[in-house]
Amino acid sequence: MIAIIEEIKDILLQISAAGSFLLVFQWWLDQGQMTRRNSRLPDDLSLLVIGCALSVAVCTILSSSLAGGVYLNLAVLPAFIGILYAPFRSGLSLAAFFLLSTALSSEPAGLSAIIINSGALLYPLLFGLARPFKQAKCLEKVMLLWAVLFPCMFFIVMVPNMQKIREAQTFNSEVILVTAYLFVAVITGALLIFCIETAWDKVLVKEKMEGLSERFMWESKKLEQVTDIVQLNIMSMNELGYITELNEFMLKLIRRHYPDYTRELILSRQAALLFADCVDKQTYMQLKAIFNNKQRSNAKINCGDYIYQVYTAPVQQGSGFPDGVVMIVQDVTEEEKIRTELDHAERLTLVGQMAAGITHEIRNPMAVVRGFLQLMREKSPEELDSYYQIVMDELDRANGIIDDFLSLAQSRVSDKELVQLHHIIEELSPLIWADANLRGQSVELNTAPALPLLRLNVREVKQLILNLARNGMEAMEAKGVLTLETRVNNSNIELVIRDTGSGIAQDKIVNLFTNFYTTKTQGTGLGLPLCLSIVERHNGSIRVDSTVGEGTAFTIVLPFEVAEDNLVG
Repeated sequence: MIAIIEEIKDILLQISAAGSFLLVFQWWLDQGQMTRRNSRLPDDLSLLVIGCALSVAVCTILSSSLAGGVYLNLAVLPAFIGILYAPFRSGLSLAAFFLLSTALSSEPAGLSAIIINSGALLYPLLFGLARPFKQAKCLEKVMLLWAVLFPCMFFIVMVPNMQKIREAQTFNSEVILVTAYLFVAVITGALLIFCIETAWDKVLVKEKMEGLSERFMWESKKLEQVTDIVQLNIMSMNELGYITELNEFMLKLIRRHYPDYTRELILSRQAALLFADCVDKQTYMQLKAIFNNKQRSNAKINCGDYIYQVYTAPVQQGSGFPDGVVMIVQDVTEEEKIRTELDHAERLTLVGQMAAGITHEIRNPMAVVRGFLQLMREKSPEELDSYYQIVMDELDRANGIIDDFLSLAQSRVSDKELVQLHHIIEELSPLIWADANLRGQSVELNTAPALPLLRLNVREVKQLILNLARNGMEAMEAKGVLTLETRVNNSNIELVIRDTGSGIAQDKIVNLFTNFYTTKTQGTGLGLPLCLSIVERHNGSIRVDSTVGEGTAFTIVLPFEVAEDNLVG
């Protein structure tokens, strides 16, 4: 009984030695050093082969014999497993090492015992099964291992006991022990295959998870880059309304209103609070309700001097329930200004069309009335001439208002030509000086020595200069000085018309170019809007500088075309 227990201990020791290569193999996998040629086979199995060779050596060192003379050495397990898993050359080296170890320690000695204990006769089958073994599944690998392991162990166990079995015609304890050893070896081989495959499956799962994690991180970074590239102000909130993420454009938009806010500070606040200081209470409550309801919405809000279009949409969980809100804010301030200007232009065009339609009907009776007044004046006493003159002056004034109104309302394309601004001023100078002399005023010309040619509509520019010059003279008393100055400023030519009149208050300057707004008692409020319309048709601008009690200066800025022969003296 004691001998059997000792033999069982030796069997368990051999099982431990046979599986010792798994320790090295598992450690190597845990280090993440093994890479794969395909899903089932590592690129470099040298460590597995080395581990199996070490297990073969350990099993050989611990080898002994069971009752009945059975060779107790499970080195065949790591040897066969290593040959099946390894490439051909590595497997051939491992087979040679196993054969050599068996030759040195085989009991009993002799060529026949070495061939039986090493399973050398099964090597052709073993190497033939190596290729399909590498591509097989776990259970299939176990079956392929058993196809060579069972015959090998059967001969190792049964050959020394065949004579005893024939003589005894029965199974004694020794025969049962060696039979159990046979099946333990076969089952142990299956367990070793299962352990190897399980370890590899864990590595596969780990690699797959790492790949998914890396892909998820890359997709997140890619999405973040996309949101930063797209010129939209995007921000996300959780179910409590707190900001969870925002792109760079949204960060810049928030800093427009809160310059000291950092990304970290913004991410710790509720989204509705960002609008609390720049919208009215009703709009704030509306936005707060939108964020809390987690529904799609589209609202336009006024925030200080800016107008924003706010789009919101819920973020759905896998179950379909909202898990937050995504908000897109678009600055539509300029678009609203353009829309307002377009509406104004459309109304102005409509007024122009209406005016053009009725002008003929108005001017005809006015011409008839003026003609009859002249006839009546010739036949009336001279003391009535002053009355007739007043009526005809008012008719002429009404006709002038109609002309200005039409000029302002028309959206015609100007016919332009390259001309010298100084030539236009020189043609107008006698008319301006004559008007100034009648008023007891003087005119000064300060022109630049050389100006580039400008592409202008001469008739319109003359009307522009005359309107502004006469406005300046009307704003001055006798002995006032009207100055016309030209200068080159970068790629622009500036024409300054300055008077020494009473000046204009700053609160009135902003409305100077509004239709029908005037500071004169007899003005129509159409002269300056007409001037602005002419300048804009020439791609220019007007600047007004005025000081009450000192005078006013209108600066007309006109761009010129850069060319080699454009500069004229």
